[in-house]
Amino acid sequence: MKLRPIDPARARTRKLSTLSRLVGRDQLARPLKPGATIRAFLDSLPAVLAAKDLRDLARRIADARRRDRPFLLMMGAHPLKVGLGPIICDLIRDGILTAIATNGAAIIHDFELAFAGRTSEDVGAGLAEGGFGMAEETGAFLNAAAKIAARENIGLGHAVGREILAARLKFRDASIFATAFAAGVPATVHVTLGADIIHMHPAADGAAIGAATMADFHRLTAVVGELTRGVVVNLGSAVVMPEVFLKALNLARNLGRKVTSFTAADMDFIRNYRPRMNVIDRPTAGSGGRGIVLTGHHELMFPLLTAAIREELARRPRRDERPRRK
Repeated sequence: MKLRPIDPARARTRKLSTLSRLVGRDQLARPLKPGATIRAFLDSLPAVLAAKDLRDLARRIADARRRDRPFLLMMGAHPLKVGLGPIICDLIRDGILTAIATNGAAIIHDFELAFAGRTSEDVGAGLAEGGFGMAEETGAFLNAAAKIAARENIGLGHAVGREILAARLKFRDASIFATAFAAGVPATVHVTLGADIIHMHPAADGAAIGAATMADFHRLTAVVGELTRGVVVNLGSAVVMPEVFLKALNLARNLGRKVTSFTAADMDFIRNYRPRMNVIDRPTAGSGGRGIVLTGHHELMFPLLTAAIREELARRPRRDERPRRK
């Protein structure tokens, strides 16, 4: 191949004023003084990329609550392990968070925090001798709750929350399931059999666990069926909740629910395939929805989002945000 030489001296330039630019002075960050309020901090953020998306998500959640539309939080167990339970409980008590859906491990950490005020076992320390995950109280309590849920057809999340309150566990005020039960907020648990430590216990009953989590799948489908103009946030579940959400959405639409125009967000350490496809892209495609992806540590990002939501709710809503009179 014979190459023709280039002459950079002949390259054409254009005036800056004729070219597009994506960032302007009004979007730049503003320095903060010591002692600034959280509102001042949020206002100081640059209006670009993730900072802009975080504030947009907070506005959409605040708008959904003003209009009495759902805010569904889906999550794995890690948010509880990094200490976010009290924040989630406050969102439930204040009527901001209207439904939660978790994987099976979440009830383990929720119970242990309510029962003992500590959780998150050192897996390696017990694995060599088969002692990992064999805490007596955890297995006994949660497997009993699964049997109660199956017998009464009330769902696993409902039963766990009710039983934590009934047992008057010492730290029950920090339990997201107990708080949800007390507030009448749907709390569903979506179990992968064999994935959680309580499935190794002698008291584990696969039929009961299956029946309890199936009831919760149907309850979540009912929640998702009302998601129009609401918000769903997936916090740290890379596989289970995105898969469950997609099926719940499809079943709701199959049954005639017109689920459109909702906001879907994914918050995790890294960007994963299933949350992107099954929470963000596929569910909102062609339905007038909006997808938002925020990447970062739960223990930083979720408190920041919560603070932004509360600041949005505290300000006076614009005319187009106010609920219409019936």
